[in-house]
Amino acid sequence: MRLKTVKVKTAKNRKLGSSLWLNRQLNDPYVFQSKQDGYRSRAAYKLIELNEKYRLIKPQTKVIDLGAAPGGWSQVVANILKSSGKIAAIDLLDMPEIQNVNFIQGDFCEPSTHETLKNILGDKADLILSDMAPNTTGHKATDHLRIMDLCERVFEFAKTALKEGGSVVIKIFQGGAEPEILNSIKKNFEIVKHHKPPASRKDSSEMYLVAIGYKGTKDE
Repeated sequence: MRLKTVKVKTAKNRKLGSSLWLNRQLNDPYVFQSKQDGYRSRAAYKLIELNEKYRLIKPQTKVIDLGAAPGGWSQVVANILKSSGKIAAIDLLDMPEIQNVNFIQGDFCEPSTHETLKNILGDKADLILSDMAPNTTGHKATDHLRIMDLCERVFEFAKTALKEGGSVVIKIFQGGAEPEILNSIKKNFEIVKHHKPPASRKDSSEMYLVAIGYKGTKDE
């Protein structure tokens, strides 16, 4: 995508960092395209690209979207599935309604959320998506521990909420998952890949762990 470059001047009351962020947003083709396509965030294209590569979303798929707000990924899933399949979106924050998406405001780790999911899906999920990221501190080691902890919690959730043969997509940072977590995931899935979709900004350390073909829990 090619767009005309927009220059942003640093206003009196605007910090340099804010001007740089605004400049990046205004000149980001994915931000522009998301407005054209009606998506709530540019992150929608990350899932579109992941799905094109790995064919994660198929007719009748039952999907759980963790950390769904503002809803970009849920929109993509809903657009692909139309009225087939079922979608449950979960977030601590509120999220405006999306057609064919069942929204749960709460913590995905809470037992009450698990019960609500069962009622919505009627069965375990075929696909669990997580574009969640913890708040960063700016301290590299601390931030890495936080994202790894979140990755592990999503994987533990998948053990109870995912069908055999199902898939999981989890956002990670800083060069991939820790060997211990990665080895545990590899024991339980047929295929495990790290992938950085083109829509993920080049200056970002984010990538995605894609685990396909859940074999069921293989305890050590």
